Amino acid sequence: QTWISCLPTHLSDGCPTLFESCFNIISKHLHVLTCLLGILGNGLVITIITFKMKKSINAIWFLNLAVADFLFNIFLPLNIAYTAMNYHWVFGAAMCKLNSFLLNLNLYSSVLLLMTISLDRCVSVVLPVWAQNHRTTTLACLVCVVDWVLGLVMSSPSLVFRDTAAHKGNVICFSNYSLFRNKYDHSLGVMRHKTVNIVRFLTGFVIPVTIITVCYMIIVVKLKRNRLAKSKKPFKIIVTIIVTFFLCWTPYHVFNLLETQHEQVSHVVLKIGIPITTALAAASSCMNPILYVFMGQDFKKFKVTVFSRLVNALSEDATHSTLDNTTLKHLESKLQIWIMMS
Repeated sequence: QTWISCLPTHLSDGCPTLFESCFNIISKHLHVLTCLLGILGNGLVITIITFKMKKSINAIWFLNLAVADFLFNIFLPLNIAYTAMNYHWVFGAAMCKLNSFLLNLNLYSSVLLLMTISLDRCVSVVLPVWAQNHRTTTLACLVCVVDWVLGLVMSSPSLVFRDTAAHKGNVICFSNYSLFRNKYDHSLGVMRHKTVNIVRFLTGFVIPVTIITVCYMIIVVKLKRNRLAKSKKPFKIIVTIIVTFFLCWTPYHVFNLLETQHEQVSHVVLKIGIPITTALAAASSCMNPILYVFMGQDFKKFKVTVFSRLVNALSEDATHSTLDNTTLKHLESKLQIWIMMS
């Protein structure tokens, strides 16, 4: 038994079939689309929140989500090149570690921020007086720092186990759970593989999903009982972001768990499923800015009011916008001229 036994299942055997190649092509195109939309969309969110909005608690949450997604999208071209070259990694071992680290950092930081947003909403509804006195932008910034630190710690296994090696004429980027190339302890490598994936599944999925679900169940019950007449726009946006996030990440976690039991699962299923689910997980990083715009009331006019939509969606409440009216009218007039000319 050599170190090659710890290669990902979808890379370790044979040439891809035509069917498998089609799914690889789909995953490449998903990566390209994600990269373009993610850099443009998250860059726009970061710019508007930073320069055009008054600092609010919601703005802080959305800014940190956009930063997490933007960092991931910047390095996504490495994955695109890797899959385009039939899984041949030419960027070195350090970038292999960093690229995987950023994927997991995006997972953990995003899910921790979404969990924080849910807890914040729950506290605001259940304990409105306490929230009014203690819910401050300073506290929100400190909580975001804690979320980022936890995300960095939970993503650190990628910096330890990710490695490169020559395999069948290619240099591959993979998780080397043995930490040795010439001597491979199969049982130790399998144990580490299962431990990392199970911990990732619990901390990056099960626990956050449970907390988020409980928070929103409490919110719904409280709102129905008291018939509170606040705007539902921020609530709808956040719920949609959360649902989209978990729809994107659930298949990824499922296939990561299946890979730890690859003896009982068809290799064809893993060879097709892992690239597609990884691309779907990556796609979550470009979804949030799209949701900010399309969740507005008047979808037909979104071309003209895209800036006002984005600002209103990110604002603390929907009754006012923090963007200066003169600036907003100037931006909208420019967009109208551009639309008429296009």
